[in-house]
Amino acid sequence: MIRDDLGAPFPAGHRSARVVSLVPSLTETVAVTAPERLVGATKYCSHPESLDVPRVGGTKWPMVDEILALRPDTVLANVEENRREDVEALRAAGIAVWVTYPRTVEGALDSLGRMLTAIGVDRPTWLDQAAHVWADPPRLRAARVVVPVWRKPWVVIGPDTFATDVLARLGLANAYADAAERYPRPKLEEVLARQPELVVLPDEPYVFTADDGPEAFPGVPWALVSGRHLTWYGPSLVEARDVLERQVAAADR
Repeated sequence: MIRDDLGAPFPAGHRSARVVSLVPSLTETVAVTAPERLVGATKYCSHPESLDVPRVGGTKWPMVDEILALRPDTVLANVEENRREDVEALRAAGIAVWVTYPRTVEGALDSLGRMLTAIGVDRPTWLDQAAHVWADPPRLRAARVVVPVWRKPWVVIGPDTFATDVLARLGLANAYADAAERYPRPKLEEVLARQPELVVLPDEPYVFTADDGPEAFPGVPWALVSGRHLTWYGPSLVEARDVLERQVAAADR
């Protein structure tokens, strides 16, 4: 029996000819690997840029009735991005739902492989390419970093998260890796008290820019990075390492 990342059973031999994805990175995964199967996605599913499928609302507030109207065989979801009640509503309507929950690069690659197997898609070459890319040791100069993902209030990436593992594989130590929560909400003075050597500012979910974010951390070097390459797991993993290394290396340290 195949089970998703939460251990929920997925029907063996289930026909997944029509797939709706509620997770941007999983949308990209299916659209690149088996585009003919993807029949719906959220309004936040932005890749591939040519993606042209019906939109079924957001990740937190999908329109369940519209999902059901698309007659999917399978819906793809994620613990952090989607609500349990929506997953339960879809399952109650007879839809098979595969839920992901990767917290490391290795775990993401395994999760994607099992998901694609579950929906009857052959293992793509990009999955092995990504594994090869991320097998190398860190190449960046080591630094203690803070990664805000929101402001007003400030939210930073904490322990047991996919992004923290990505940072570690780049050679960057998350200053909040010892926090009690996976996404702490510290006061700005608490962030500065951690004495980060670098502030990493992604462009999603909050769109940090050179004029919105760095000014809050006077005297601390900063780097603007691609949120997609820092937090998405899918085909973007093939290029994510090179992209992030270039963006971090460009910071004035």
